[in-house]
Amino acid sequence: MKDAFGLPQSLLVLGGTSEIALATARRLIARRTRTVWLAGRPSPALEQAAGSLRALGADARTVAFDALDPGSHETVLGKVFAEGDVDVVLFAFGVCGDQAEDERDPLRAVRVAQTNYTGAVSAGLVAARALQAQGHGSLVVLSSVAGERARRADFIYGSSKAGLDAFAQGLGDALHGTGAHVMVVRPGEVRTGAAAGRSGSPLSTTPEAVATAIELGLRRRSETVWVPGVLRPVMSALRHAPRSLFRRLPL
Repeated sequence: MKDAFGLPQSLLVLGGTSEIALATARRLIARRTRTVWLAGRPSPALEQAAGSLRALGADARTVAFDALDPGSHETVLGKVFAEGDVDVVLFAFGVCGDQAEDERDPLRAVRVAQTNYTGAVSAGLVAARALQAQGHGSLVVLSSVAGERARRADFIYGSSKAGLDAFAQGLGDALHGTGAHVMVVRPGEVRTGAAAGRSGSPLSTTPEAVATAIELGLRRRSETVWVPGVLRPVMSALRHAPRSLFRRLPL
């Protein structure tokens, strides 16, 4: 169960090697979290991530999870919830893809969509049902400002995040009043290893900053979190900009 400050004692991460997820886990462990499940494809990196959390005093465990195998999601997540209540489920899996390559190869584009959206729909419904059954808990979904409006530079990735964001909002409405809660997190460009080689944005952020925002959002039981916060008015303006103008913006 969550403590008096609204922070979780148990955490399930889908996408267990995500830099944002691990920064969040470290921050929550420093507060109250004691049990962490890292779910992802079996790899040395996943085991190393769990070991780093154990060194901080957490009971960190790994579980095999594949976003592209929705038929396994109910079984995989069911085993975790069978071990006891889960206070927070963090959706941190996804792929950025390569816009130029994905445009030339539709199968690559489909893989981006299936990972970021279809996989999240499957796992999200399973996790939501489990949280609702236990009567409490938060589902934290890492979305992106890229989903706010499609850009020429990354519309395949952006459209997958737009679908994820809309799904998460609707799921939050469906769970309202059940004790379970959905929080959508919309960071700007995050400076992680996955973003290596990309030009930095003045509104970019770090895994640690996103983790801080997630902790604050859990305390407040927020439904939407922007990182950094200034992105909210910026994206509101961009969302309503005429397409003829939007096309010319250096985004």
